Amino acid sequence: MVTDSLDVVRGVLGHGPVAVQVRVKTNDREAYALTVAALELCRPAGALCLVDDRVGVALAAGADGVHVGADDLPVAAARRALGPHAILGATCRNPFSARTAVADGATYLGVGPAFATSSKTGLPDPIGPDGVAAVTRAVPGTPVIAIAGITPARVAELDCYGVAAISAVATDPAGATAAFLKELAAHE
Repeated sequence: MVTDSLDVVRGVLGHGPVAVQVRVKTNDREAYALTVAALELCRPAGALCLVDDRVGVALAAGADGVHVGADDLPVAAARRALGPHAILGATCRNPFSARTAVADGATYLGVGPAFATSSKTGLPDPIGPDGVAAVTRAVPGTPVIAIAGITPARVAELDCYGVAAISAVATDPAGATAAFLKELAAHE
């Protein structure tokens, strides 16, 4: 679950295996404070806590890893900074960028936009289920997480390891998390 809200973090924990990605677009100080608070909730629940875009914040807070987007620090540079054991996600939209990111040290891929979304502006056109599947086939053994416009009803359309949700969990984090986990389990 991708969020900038501790209420969402609280709501998604305790329903099954989830990872929380802290996404704060203001400044490092606020990202750090939210990450530390999220870690205090995630650790006892056994949930992973990642930081969006900010390698320094992830390292300073002791997060499990970081996710870098297409316009962020290059994957190879992020891997050097994080070391060999941290989780490192990378945004990809096609098989070529997926293979490159994995070769450079990404441990999972965030792939999309899978569908149209209102959670983030300025995104390229959606790649759809076929685009997500093409990336999944290009990097066997690497978890591919579809993002953007994901709802529980759309999970069955996607050939990937998991899904990332933002607005789909904002109003009812607990209920949405349970619905997503149920759909993911049904399509394993």
